[in-house]
Amino acid sequence: MNKLLLSLYVLLFASTLSAQIKSGPMLGYNTIREVLVWVELSQPGEAEFVYWHQSDTVRVRKVAVKESSNTIKFLTELLQPGTRYNYQIRVPHENYVTPTYSFTTQSNWQYRTDPPTFKMAIGSCAYLNEVAYDRPGEPYGRNYGIFNQIVEKQPELMLWLGDNFYLRDADLYSKAATFYRYSTDRATKELQPLLAAAHHYAIWDDHDFGPNDADGSYAGKQNSLDVFRSYWGNPFFGINGGPGITSAFEYNDVDFFLLDNRYHRNANNRTTGKKEMLGKPQIEWLIDALKFSDAPFKLIAVGGQILNPAAVYENYAIFPEERDFLLKRIEEEEIKGVVFVTGDRHKTELSYLKMEHTEVYDLTVSPLTAKYYNTIDEPNTLRMKGTHVADNNFAILEFSGSLEKRIMKIMIYNHLGELQWSREISRN
Repeated sequence: MNKLLLSLYVLLFASTLSAQIKSGPMLGYNTIREVLVWVELSQPGEAEFVYWHQSDTVRVRKVAVKESSNTIKFLTELLQPGTRYNYQIRVPHENYVTPTYSFTTQSNWQYRTDPPTFKMAIGSCAYLNEVAYDRPGEPYGRNYGIFNQIVEKQPELMLWLGDNFYLRDADLYSKAATFYRYSTDRATKELQPLLAAAHHYAIWDDHDFGPNDADGSYAGKQNSLDVFRSYWGNPFFGINGGPGITSAFEYNDVDFFLLDNRYHRNANNRTTGKKEMLGKPQIEWLIDALKFSDAPFKLIAVGGQILNPAAVYENYAIFPEERDFLLKRIEEEEIKGVVFVTGDRHKTELSYLKMEHTEVYDLTVSPLTAKYYNTIDEPNTLRMKGTHVADNNFAILEFSGSLEKRIMKIMIYNHLGELQWSREISRN
């Protein structure tokens, strides 16, 4: 066999092997002693998850726990804190093994040292083009290289703030078509290195829940919930036994609260009866969780802007009574360190509200690859000067310093990885 034919054979063989896994592996939630790993196969079948300590030859083998479609979630057995492990995904019936990847458990720092310095990424609104189902005209998605720019910043985790996928008109009301959209977009080649490089957590907003500006009346919302659960590796989905995507997790010394602004939402233009975006049960759960937390920073993820007082589009200001109620409860309970992290708006900005007993921030980061808009003239009286960005962008948050003098540094980068602005928030 000549060298040209041999090269072609190797390329064909490699392509055939890589086709056994459609997307992933993706790192899901991460604790001190447990990690979730997600993968999607190209065809129905079984897979194995094999992992081992980097200095050990003993390998732990886990058989697939199939979710839905061809997605699989693997959960480790109890691990050692602050330890790096290697792993592979194997598809036995195809005789396929992935390259070797790695993950590191969180350290058991409490009562021993100051919390570790760590970085995380946040972003929202990732439109990935598919001409057959996109609306005619200019492509809405662009600058896919932004995913590689995130990888280069080396975040330990990434928080997706909604509109992580964009359901098309043809995807709505059909569970199979909703699966198709998530599956097709998740398999985008530029996205794969990021999936493996950091631990991923997510909320949704209207476009990965249903149609534009969708609310709780959307008839396909159970389909959307089933698919969301299959494609993300959050620790849990829903609170108090109820449906939805509400969740929470702890990463080092920061507490995260992932809110659901769609499943129980009333219509934006409703003029009679109650008008709620989050609903009282979710807000009461949040207040209890915030009061229980002693974290220096409490990041609350919501699909749309919370602090912006301009009652436009889907800002929380169009639900004025519930917005006032939530902010009043935070003030009355004197909860410190609250930072809302939000998406939706196809622009980035930092808002700040000083109250009598506490202060609250709202960091909006959008869009990753969707079209961006310049709305700097919008009357957001709480916007901090110099923080408005109209470009494809993402944020890196770095947490550093001693526990008592903890600092959160916000850095906004465009799709080329160029720093647009940075700010520091100190523990209060």
